[in-house]
Amino acid sequence: MKLKTKLTLFNTISKLVIVTIFVLLLPGLLKKVNRVYTDSKLRKQKEKLLGIIQTQGIQSYIQTGESEASYYTPLKEDYVSLDVDSLPGFIDTIKNERRILQGDTIEYRILSHNFEADKKKYLLEIAISVDTINETTKPLQNIAFRILVAMILLAILADQLYSNYVLKPLGLIIKTKLIDQKFPNLGSYEEVKTGTSDFQHLDISIHRMIETIESTFQKEREFISNASHELMTPISILQSKIENMFGRDDIVDELKARLLEMQRILNRLKSITKTLLLISQIENEQFLKEDTAALSEILGEVYDEISIRFQDKNINYEANVPANWYLVNVNKFLLFNLFFNLINNAIKYNKPGGKIKVTASHENNTFTVSVTDTGIGIAAEDIPYIFNRFKKIRQSLQQDSFGLGLPIVKSIAGFHHIKIVVTSEKSVGSTFKLILPADMVQIREM
Repeated sequence: MKLKTKLTLFNTISKLVIVTIFVLLLPGLLKKVNRVYTDSKLRKQKEKLLGIIQTQGIQSYIQTGESEASYYTPLKEDYVSLDVDSLPGFIDTIKNERRILQGDTIEYRILSHNFEADKKKYLLEIAISVDTINETTKPLQNIAFRILVAMILLAILADQLYSNYVLKPLGLIIKTKLIDQKFPNLGSYEEVKTGTSDFQHLDISIHRMIETIESTFQKEREFISNASHELMTPISILQSKIENMFGRDDIVDELKARLLEMQRILNRLKSITKTLLLISQIENEQFLKEDTAALSEILGEVYDEISIRFQDKNINYEANVPANWYLVNVNKFLLFNLFFNLINNAIKYNKPGGKIKVTASHENNTFTVSVTDTGIGIAAEDIPYIFNRFKKIRQSLQQDSFGLGLPIVKSIAGFHHIKIVVTSEKSVGSTFKLILPADMVQIREM
């Protein structure tokens, strides 16, 4: 998962958690807000009534000869009660209590207050129905929830835009320095413009690291190339001298046997040197891709070269490829080597009386060529390493192999931008599927 996606996901989840907590707490908060607002309203009404009584006298509410006065709305949503109080002490409270008005029991939020007027103590009660208070809670909840959701969405959008802005240099570093680059050839350094010091350091560090790797790779390639060239001369000289010694009359049979063994060793060394030189030349792009050749023609040449080995192991070979498939802008010599090594390996690790089948298919603008054998197969844990140089897997240790056939295949495939997919099952066989670039294949009318 990309860093930008992770940040967006984290911001979204964190805000959803905040929303959930807020929604859970919202009823209690609104209830408390309503209570505080109601209590404040009751106190203001109390101060207003006391002010009127102080200026106009208690008679403005309680008529002469009466001991109390009550006023309430028709729907009994609120009321004001003023009564002579004979109880000792003074009270000044606000609390919920039930009252009976005209036979109805209703819960009110009641402010109770004692005061003196005209040498008498009175009890003032100002009340608002709890149901009336609660009626405003739900609309307030809806309004608060909508505002919160809108703010969260705006915050997520702002986070997304800011994350895109902040992480844009990182995306450029990955794209220009790591993705779609022919490793380890990074090319000339182009600084990624960013005001974030961490990204600046990362950009420079990646470039320096790849420069070091590129230099090391280049030295290795030069060494392999130079060493291969230099080794060819003494090997050829030794082979010539051994061949000349065979022409002498004074060479006994025992010495001839040793000379033959030496010649076989030199041939092995010469084969390894040529292979390393070929790989080095491919990696240094010393070959041109200017040839056009029919796929069936290349496979036919491979068969002619290697047919004797099919007979030796009694292996059935079948090539099912269209005659009108032409490979363009390729190096025919290298492709011959690619198929030669794949088929040679299929023979080498096959069973006597086994089968090798080469098939080509075209589907959804994808061209594939598969080489399938009924050989000893490759263990799943060994497949990632089969293209490593001088790597010999357990099944091939008994074979006369240098571990360079498949590295050559990999190098040639990479040079032609061919993708290789390997599937195998032990004791059943292996399939090497080559996925060719679409512009590499032309289907011509016959």
